[in-house]
Amino acid sequence: MAVATQAPTTQTLTLPEELILMLLNEENGYFHQVPGWRLNCAVIGAVLAELSLMSRIDTDLESLFVVDDSETGDPCLDPFLEEIAKEPRQRNARYWIERFALRAESVIDKTLDRLVELEVLEYHDGEFWTLARSAWRPDPYGRPEEATAGQFTKTRIGNLILTDSIPGPRDVIIICLVNTCDVFRFMFKLDEEAEDRIEFICKMDLIGRSIAEAVVHNATAPMLRHSRLTKRIPSVKLRDLLRSPHVRDGNLPALFAGLAGKYGPVYRLPMQVGEPMIYLAGPEVNHWANRHGRMYLRARDYFADFERVYGASGVLPALDGADHFRLRKALAPAYSRRRLQGQVDDIYRYAREFMSGWKVGDSFQARSMCRGMINGQISPLSVSVDSQDIFDDLMAFKERALIVHIIKLLPGFALKTPAMKRTAKAIDTLLARVQSVHTPAQRAGCPRDLADDLFSLNESDPALVPETNLRFALSAALIASVYLGDAFSLVLYAMASQPEYYTRIRSEADALFADGDPDGDAFTPAAVDVTHRFITECLRMYPIVPASMRNVMNSCVVEGCELPVGARLVLVQTAPHYMEDVFPDPFKFDIDRYLPPRYEHRGPGYAPYGLGTHRCLGFRWMELQLMVNVLMIAHYFTLEVAPKNYKHRFSPFPSMKPSKKLHFRVAKQLREVLV
Repeated sequence: MAVATQAPTTQTLTLPEELILMLLNEENGYFHQVPGWRLNCAVIGAVLAELSLMSRIDTDLESLFVVDDSETGDPCLDPFLEEIAKEPRQRNARYWIERFALRAESVIDKTLDRLVELEVLEYHDGEFWTLARSAWRPDPYGRPEEATAGQFTKTRIGNLILTDSIPGPRDVIIICLVNTCDVFRFMFKLDEEAEDRIEFICKMDLIGRSIAEAVVHNATAPMLRHSRLTKRIPSVKLRDLLRSPHVRDGNLPALFAGLAGKYGPVYRLPMQVGEPMIYLAGPEVNHWANRHGRMYLRARDYFADFERVYGASGVLPALDGADHFRLRKALAPAYSRRRLQGQVDDIYRYAREFMSGWKVGDSFQARSMCRGMINGQISPLSVSVDSQDIFDDLMAFKERALIVHIIKLLPGFALKTPAMKRTAKAIDTLLARVQSVHTPAQRAGCPRDLADDLFSLNESDPALVPETNLRFALSAALIASVYLGDAFSLVLYAMASQPEYYTRIRSEADALFADGDPDGDAFTPAAVDVTHRFITECLRMYPIVPASMRNVMNSCVVEGCELPVGARLVLVQTAPHYMEDVFPDPFKFDIDRYLPPRYEHRGPGYAPYGLGTHRCLGFRWMELQLMVNVLMIAHYFTLEVAPKNYKHRFSPFPSMKPSKKLHFRVAKQLREVLV
């Protein structure tokens, strides 16, 4: 039987879309590094050029004027056309590029969304994009060719630059705009002849030349423009800081949200210990960091000393740019929800083994119980060994290293005490254990784990994953038990302190386990609706990692404030969790926030897993493992908060976790736990 094939589609891209595709750098999943103001000018130039090619405006070296003010139907073009049409005086292209440049980011965002919708680009978690394979008609005579739109655009432009082919007006404009961004040298191997060819093409079309010259004029002195437009970064008054109740209860997101409400999204704190830092807090800041942070912010400065403690260099949290993208893509399968779905039976088994000794009346310290339960699952699933006997030492060493080298609340010698030297030995113990069981014969027939992926990467690409990094990478996988365990303890606290939700979650659990253990695909949105929304709200109110630290590597303007090169930043991505305009009545626990039409989490204000390129790689794994454990406890037990008069507070450093005073008491056992 013949199989029908879909005919190639003819798709015309706009100049802003082709410009974005030309700038895409698939080596790092983002775009060639074009200074922000220069990029903004080029994008607006593409908008004006597209309007010109659509016969809505006309331009020359002296003036730009509207010839047809009817809408184009393109949301990236029509607002600008309307504004130009309303201007009573005739202006030139340079004027309009300067006037519109600060709005270019909205054009970039809409263009990226449009290219994903057209299946030209594929979006990846962490704000990465790669070219998607699509059927296009790159040939002007309609002859189909299987390719990607981005490959076609670059190939077409490359042929024009490197041969004597005659470019059309659209090609001339694209070449002019990309040339103003100064990135052709990264795309093609240019000799002097090719550079002369580019200059020649840029003079061929009056429209392209006039707009390109306007872009160049506006892009030449952005620092002067910054000095006129930026404002002073305010400093928080000490009394405002100390008056906040969240200094005492440890709720850092609520603390920084309150300060942002009074001082704006960019501010400094008084009496900072060590080098001064700038704090960023707000949904607009989150949006900027998601889309543009990688061009201006760098992570490795904060992690250099920390990773050296483990004898490592270039671990995933410390990498930026292309190497970060390569390693993240290589490790993505190991942290995927799909891999955990295939091993969900093991989660059930390990969870039951941990709970099998619980009796009514037993009381457990919440933090240690939840960390132990989660590590009892993550350790065998990720590295195929048991590590419960050394887990406390691994955790203590890493927390001390974070406090010394990341948060900088303790001096360096605090890592060299006899106690810390003893705990550090657990790292080598773990590495020896993992290596001893990861031989070809022992791994035959076993499901692939994270250690398999790391050892394989070390063999195939030892520069990307050297042996020196394995001590950190393998121990870090288990330290994830700390973060997930602390999140688990806070979800159980929320469930145990709100019986009405406990009952609804138990109903979902009983339905899932009614006919035996469900497989990994059973956790559908419908089957776990209440549980999923409950956990989503817990992660909003109780985020484990509330902030990220970065250094400014390229000066930039954020929310009207200029961030100078070398500035140290604290990006409090979870501050919007407690902002009234993002989450109304933010201190109220309300799982209906995530139902239509509210969908309060669908935006940059919800960020429990971090932002941008350094967003938690395993957040989908985390969500599923957290959900399975919550449902299993609800299915078997009723837990109570102890003591009954417990008043919730956080221990905020080095990450947010419940107070040591929080305990859980087994109030009821609903069914026998069969191991």
